[in-house]
Amino acid sequence: MDFSLSAEQIACQDAARRFAAERLLPHAARWDDEKIFPREALAEAAALGFGGIYIPEPQGGAGLSRLDAALIFEELAAACPSTAAFLSIHNMVGWMIARFGDAAQHARFLPALLCGEWMASYCLTEPGSGSDAASLATRAVRQGDDYVLDGTKAFISGAGASDLYAVMARTGGAGPGGISCILVERGTPGLSFGKPERKLGWNSQPTAQVMFAQCRVPVANRLGAEGEGFRFAMMGLDGGRINIAACSLGGARACLDAARAYLLERKQFGRTLAEFQALQFRLADMATALEASRLMVHRAATALDAGDADATTRAAMAKRFATDACFQICDEALQLHGGYGYIQDYAIERYLRDLRVHRILEGTNEIMRLIIARRLLALA
Repeated sequence: MDFSLSAEQIACQDAARRFAAERLLPHAARWDDEKIFPREALAEAAALGFGGIYIPEPQGGAGLSRLDAALIFEELAAACPSTAAFLSIHNMVGWMIARFGDAAQHARFLPALLCGEWMASYCLTEPGSGSDAASLATRAVRQGDDYVLDGTKAFISGAGASDLYAVMARTGGAGPGGISCILVERGTPGLSFGKPERKLGWNSQPTAQVMFAQCRVPVANRLGAEGEGFRFAMMGLDGGRINIAACSLGGARACLDAARAYLLERKQFGRTLAEFQALQFRLADMATALEASRLMVHRAATALDAGDADATTRAAMAKRFATDACFQICDEALQLHGGYGYIQDYAIERYLRDLRVHRILEGTNEIMRLIIARRLLALA
């Protein structure tokens, strides 16, 4: 068991850290405040290979591992969790196309996604089906060589801004076996978007409903066979959960670093805050929680890379633990900053707002507990 990184992994980590420091961090506060979707920065990230991190090289991707991706997303999120998280979603859709698509779909969609010319969104959640995702109601009725889609997706990252939407729609009966994955391009007649949601965080990416009204899409845009879409969606989420946990690591690390610097600088009662043992202990607990979270995320990523039978469970464990622990680290950092932590002149409050949603999306942490418990009790 070797916990050290290879020279190649250190190089990837360094490249991501430099990019984040130069192209994300200087603009993150403005993107958040003005709700700017940074297409140019995302395209630049894609040019570094971050648009298809674990897509195989023969298909044009970087061909890196899930562990490599976790290292990259931690670095990007240390500058801007919101933008890093959107890039994670984009990677998830690209991977689904690379893994389950045919040669024609690879040629049609992957080049634009991998270079950042196109952005992609993942469409599973609906107004009436969140945690109970298999009960989704959006329908795709086959008419000759087309599907006609009707329904609404909710809380979709990139809605209206993305160029491609991976849509889980019902082509068959009730339950997960009746769901297929269909790729819908922006501009398709019958595709429209709701008003942008007003959110606590994640403001550098738009979130809205994606609506289908007699939206006609070629059957050639279906990934795999009919009825395989839900399985594809869940496999995508295994990696997505590790990525979002890695984004939590980055945000929490930035807050821990800020808290450490503040404790060394700020003086009260004639001493720096770092000289008070009670605050030393709090910082120590934050650092320990961050390291425990990182170990769980890296272990889950390694399990997914290896194709381990327990990879789904480990991804759920890592997502549940890391997103909870890292949000708490941000909250502790804010508390240690006192009133300064609550104002926008300091970045702590932005990280805290961005990391809060990580405990909800990609499957709520309550659903993560359900996945873990079912494995422990052999219920599924």
